[in-house]
Amino acid sequence: MYVCNVRSSLQGGIYRQVSQSSGGNKVNSPHQIYSNRIPVLPLASRTSGKCSSCVPCRGQTDAGNWSFLIMDAFYSSGVWIAEILQTSLPGLEEFWLWVTFLGDPKCVFIIYFPLAYFLLDQKVGVKVLWLGLISEWLNLVSKWFLFGERPFWWMFESGFYKKEDGFPRQFPASCETGPGSPSGHCMITGAALWPVATTLTARISQHSKSQIAKVVPMQVYLLLLLAVGLSRVFILAHFPHQVLAGILAGISLGWLLQSRVPLERELPFYLWSSLSLLLSTLTTYWILIALGIDLSWSINLATKWCANPRWIRMDTRPFASLCRDVATALGLGLAFHSSSYNQQKGKEYGWLQRGCCAILTLGLLRLLSDAAQPEGVALWYGVSFVKYATFPWVVVALLPRVVSAMTSRMTSPHKE
Repeated sequence: MYVCNVRSSLQGGIYRQVSQSSGGNKVNSPHQIYSNRIPVLPLASRTSGKCSSCVPCRGQTDAGNWSFLIMDAFYSSGVWIAEILQTSLPGLEEFWLWVTFLGDPKCVFIIYFPLAYFLLDQKVGVKVLWLGLISEWLNLVSKWFLFGERPFWWMFESGFYKKEDGFPRQFPASCETGPGSPSGHCMITGAALWPVATTLTARISQHSKSQIAKVVPMQVYLLLLLAVGLSRVFILAHFPHQVLAGILAGISLGWLLQSRVPLERELPFYLWSSLSLLLSTLTTYWILIALGIDLSWSINLATKWCANPRWIRMDTRPFASLCRDVATALGLGLAFHSSSYNQQKGKEYGWLQRGCCAILTLGLLRLLSDAAQPEGVALWYGVSFVKYATFPWVVVALLPRVVSAMTSRMTSPHKE
């Protein structure tokens, strides 16, 4: 008897399950799954909840079956790679969770932007921020069209593992609710840190003739992206091909857009940029909805298969990244046209002042980021918007003024 799997994909089609005597036990090799599953051409998409028929497809030889088999091989092999990483690297869970945190898109806004702004160059910091929000917006839209699965739900939905097996393990950072392809951690981090790597390379080249020293920044950059990619596979958040796609997309965006990033423009430019990000995304969303595509499919699967419901976080939802990007673009314009920034504009800061600004900014932004996490969805988005609209002002206007005032008092001569 043939049983239809009601879940389907625009990416590769649907599965037709053949009842086996195995009773749904764990598959012991990445290839054994093909003996329990017959691929067919897509007869349904995410627009519907059931197949149009349950006729076996052994007579079908279209290219769709081959693409379906290829994607199935990518997915099954990816789960096995994750299992190998978890079994061969015991005791390193905390390390991989820390690495995946370094690749979190939020770090671009609360860590990499202020560090680059104060410790490298203000223009480099602004480039980091712009590349971060542009690449995050592109990543969001790309995921809506590519329908990438995530390992932590695919391995159960496909029957590759049973939930009772308890292995491979999930982690608090595993249960992201958006589609999986391409990897946002790799793509956004790769794009945002590209100007940092190229700036460090240029500065080292000016002060050193050593060829080894010149390539160190780019090597560290690539090693970081590789480590972030491995961490995403390790925690079952992404398949290897999604990680590779994210790395390549991030490097390409950084290379293409670095010289085109707007630095200081008139306030209407930032207002229109913020509004354009919002309207273009909402237009795309409603067009896909009108076509009958269910864009909440990934949220439903993440909620269904996450090992711990408390690991489902609002900030992993697709519209959370949109809220962050729209608010940041608006906040950057307001910060550049604030009185606090204009008073500090053009001033030269010493290393002590820049270091103090960097340390204080990291602490304050992290505190603001973790504070005020309301339960209501609408309220959460509203608070998140205010936070990320405020962050650029804290970096470019508030703390430089505070640190400048503090150091001026410390260095001014005492009156007798």
